[in-house]
Amino acid sequence: MCKYFFSLFLVIACAVSSFGQEKPATRADTVKNKYFPTGLRVGFDAMALIRSRDNAFKGWEINFDTDFSRYYFTVDYGYWATNQLLGNGNYQNAGNYLRVGADINFLLKDPDKNMFFIGLRYGLSSFNESVQYKNSTFYTGFGGIVGNETNSSVNGSWVEVTSGLRVKIVGGFWMGYTARIKFAPSASGGGALQPYDMPGYGIISETPYWGFNYQLFWRFAWRETPNLR
Repeated sequence: MCKYFFSLFLVIACAVSSFGQEKPATRADTVKNKYFPTGLRVGFDAMALIRSRDNAFKGWEINFDTDFSRYYFTVDYGYWATNQLLGNGNYQNAGNYLRVGADINFLLKDPDKNMFFIGLRYGLSSFNESVQYKNSTFYTGFGGIVGNETNSSVNGSWVEVTSGLRVKIVGGFWMGYTARIKFAPSASGGGALQPYDMPGYGIISETPYWGFNYQLFWRFAWRETPNLR
């Protein structure tokens, strides 16, 4: 009888020990799976392509994001060039910009991972610009004096607060928009010409500055979406 109870005690002790060891491991795996990305979304800004049909603007923008549970890491990269008529001349610029940030999704239990989000971005820009102007105060035999000022290498930055939607249409195809409030612009490296229009931001002297993107995405999924609670 003692031998029987001793054997039963060993079985129970082993079972309790195994249960105590498996529970934390299961919880750790659940947390790990919850915050492990389930896919990558790649897209572009349709608004930039529409605007590029005008001679005053040429540009494009590509977008990336990936999920960490309800949080999304985002990267945007684009090109921006403008040709603006001034009162007595012409302004041109061209350059690239980068935005990096994160979004918080407030649609937690949607199995399709549709999004209503609020986020933050930090923007960086590198560009050159020039302005040609006609000084009507002085005249030559051929008309007014034409001047030219350039900034060959300007670097700038700004901060954004964003909000928007991402909606699954069919399969891996998604559509959505992002509204932006841009502020705290800064630019350095300019010469005699004060930096005027910063790619990715807009008119530097205007803050806050509003922006809007209408985006088309394709999502590359590599695992199923875990249940969010």
